[in-house]
Amino acid sequence: MTFRLAQRTHEELAAGILARDVATAAVELRSGLVTAESSQRGFLANGNEIYLAPLSTAKTRSLRQLDTLKDLLAPDASAQKVLERLDTLVHEKFAELDQTIALKREGRNEAAMVILRSNRGKALMDEANVFLSSIVRRANDALAVNFAEQNRGLYQLSGTILFAAVCILLVVAATLWVIRGFVFSLRRAQDELTAANAGLEKRIEQRTLELTAARDRAEVLLAEVNHRVANSLTLIASMVGMQARTSKSAETRAALSETQNRISAVAVVHKKLYTSGDVETVALGEFLPSLLEQIETSMRESGHESFLKPDISAISLSTDKTVSLGIIAAEWVTNAFKYAYPNGKGEIRVTLTHVKGGMAELRVEDDGVGRAADPIVKGTGLGTKLVSALASSLGGRVEYATGQQGTSARLSLPAAQ
Repeated sequence: MTFRLAQRTHEELAAGILARDVATAAVELRSGLVTAESSQRGFLANGNEIYLAPLSTAKTRSLRQLDTLKDLLAPDASAQKVLERLDTLVHEKFAELDQTIALKREGRNEAAMVILRSNRGKALMDEANVFLSSIVRRANDALAVNFAEQNRGLYQLSGTILFAAVCILLVVAATLWVIRGFVFSLRRAQDELTAANAGLEKRIEQRTLELTAARDRAEVLLAEVNHRVANSLTLIASMVGMQARTSKSAETRAALSETQNRISAVAVVHKKLYTSGDVETVALGEFLPSLLEQIETSMRESGHESFLKPDISAISLSTDKTVSLGIIAAEWVTNAFKYAYPNGKGEIRVTLTHVKGGMAELRVEDDGVGRAADPIVKGTGLGTKLVSALASSLGGRVEYATGQQGTSARLSLPAAQ
């Protein structure tokens, strides 16, 4: 609607400008005719050429205004006959003016006065004035109507703009109300979420404290269990050792000594578990030296004078894997003490290192009498069976190398257990 009002206002403005230009052109045309006639009368009365000075300008201006009227009123069919007659009157009037002036310049004053007194020029001017007055009146009437229409359109446009402004204010107010409600809801939801988070954080904190306390109790209990198991195994190993020393059979003493070393290996693992903060893995760099020290002490008490030279890298294994590795190491070291140097003492080297492919390698080596290609089993043969079974559980591979200068037992196993 606002667009239509603006368009109509534009059309009315254009019509008003047209009416104004028509009225202006008609008034200017009449003014030019009057100026030209005054110049003619002055020249005829006094014969002074100075009176003709405005004539040429007035004639040019009048003819130009006549052409302007024709252009402006060209769309108006009802005005065409008036314009045709007005065109005739204007040209006849200027022809009459030119004729009288020419006679005056020729000295034919009487002939010029005859034409003047004939009142033909006056009749042409009167008729032209009638037409021009009619054009001016119609233009003024159109201006008045147009002005009224513009005022009415202006009032309508103002009312429309005011209505639109009120609508916009209502829409803005409604939008602000909706935003206010949304902000209020969002703030309330945030408060509820904050309260819920606070409650949740409190429950999480309480639950964390409970779990921490439960974990601490479990760790204390587990450490106590490992401590008791280690003490029990140590006691059992001591009892087995005492039984071995009191036995009269050398074969029985050897079997009991091997059993003691195996029990000691397990006991050392549990001892390391309750003395460390990690109950899932065992650091072999701490475990194996301690185990080897116990085995060396036990073997020396049994009369074997060889000595150990350990070289253990920083490798960790799970508890179960560590027990298996400790028993294998105990078997090999015990055998080295017992059989490597039958006529004296010597060095027994125990190494644990990283090798290629993510593997670790345990080696027990000596410089003794060596191991036959097809050795005769000494003792019960249980140790060899144990080593094979435990190596299989570790996913490892056992190799023996022997020669004139000693024996080398190697166990390759995955380092990441």
